[in-house]
Amino acid sequence: VQLQASGGGLVQAGGSLRLSCVASGFDMNMYAIGWFRQAPGKEREGVACTSATDSRTFYGDSVKGRFTISRDDAKNTVYLQMNSLKPADTAVYYCATRPWECLSFPGTQLFGSWGQGTQVTVSS
Repeated sequence: VQLQASGGGLVQAGGSLRLSCVASGFDMNMYAIGWFRQAPGKEREGVACTSATDSRTFYGDSVKGRFTISRDDAKNTVYLQMNSLKPADTAVYYCATRPWECLSFPGTQLFGSWGQGTQVTVSS
């Protein structure tokens, strides 16, 4: 089971980025996929999650209305569209998985198979 996050980069405040999380070694359509982020000196926090049962989505309070998570099970890929980016969004973004539902989200404790992360830097 592997998850590979990509798509990070440097962007100005107000800009947009789209992150991708590609799953390999398992059938993603039976798994919830979550995006999390960790800024220097801070705890890892939940950003967005999509469940497997009916593709319900959940968001952290700080990104609601700006970020959108979506999944393409045929491609074993989950996307995170990030709009209206702020310097406070600067962090390493990770994807992780668990069976079926986004249980514990925005907490991290029930998620596993963490990908290596992709850096997002938003300049003011």
